[in-house]
Amino acid sequence: MATAPTRRSERPDDEELLSADFMTRLDRLEIISRKIFVGRMKGERRSKRKGESVEFADYRNYVVGDDLRFLDWNIYARLDQLLVKLFLEEEDLNVSVLFDVSRSMDWGSPNKALYVKRVTAALAYIGLVNYDRVNLYAYSNVLTSVMTGVRGRSMISRVIEFLKSIPAEGGSFFAEVARRFALRHRGKGVCIVLSDFLDKGGYADGFRYLLSRELDLYAIQVLSPEEIDPTLAGDLKLVDVEDDDVAEITASRYLLDRYKQMLRTYCTELKDFCTRRGITYLFASTRVPFDTLVLTYLRQRGLLR
Repeated sequence: MATAPTRRSERPDDEELLSADFMTRLDRLEIISRKIFVGRMKGERRSKRKGESVEFADYRNYVVGDDLRFLDWNIYARLDQLLVKLFLEEEDLNVSVLFDVSRSMDWGSPNKALYVKRVTAALAYIGLVNYDRVNLYAYSNVLTSVMTGVRGRSMISRVIEFLKSIPAEGGSFFAEVARRFALRHRGKGVCIVLSDFLDKGGYADGFRYLLSRELDLYAIQVLSPEEIDPTLAGDLKLVDVEDDDVAEITASRYLLDRYKQMLRTYCTELKDFCTRRGITYLFASTRVPFDTLVLTYLRQRGLLR
């Protein structure tokens, strides 16, 4: 009886995460939020407050208690109507990335762990050059490595070294990790979760914890080509890389077709769960170049512009 390989690694720590040329292309992008942050007039990275900056945004009707300094007296003279001028104010944006570094991520060609780290590095870079507050959380069954509150382009080298130093190991327990994140992360903003979501504990409870923080949530499911369309044959012993569970199978065409149907169903259920709750879902095979994912698909899904 053959034994299926339990792991395939490209040594992600030895790979370049971001090239200089790609970072130049990222300079033109910014991370955006669809949520309202503070106050009824705020949105995205800028908020509308009365008289906080010199960039005019809009008008609204005067109500008792408004600051009279921001009334437009020219409009009042012409229309006999009291309107308050609104201006744009820069808003701090918290960008948090939770990325899965459990052992199941150390698999495939291209390697899932490397792929996720590259996407994380790209998102962090975009946040840093726009002077957002960037928070990075690597997780398996616990939050294994954390870097929070970094700002400014000069921090990118530290971020790269941080990402390269994290091994892919341990089991995955998304619900507990999300609970701990929700307890320690008080700021509102954008939260991106990068994982294969192949967690025996499921994903529902984890996302409920994150939703309780009023975050603008994105779920990016990353799978390898070998997981999407396996090419196994014969009698095999399959070993779970996270908990060492063993299953002996005969990899027939019927069994492989059934596996692929179950995987499609699982991914569809995850997508539907996210969509119903306002979480933006994106499926990605590591066969798709990570720069295409960042520059094309994340822009199409509204995370970047």
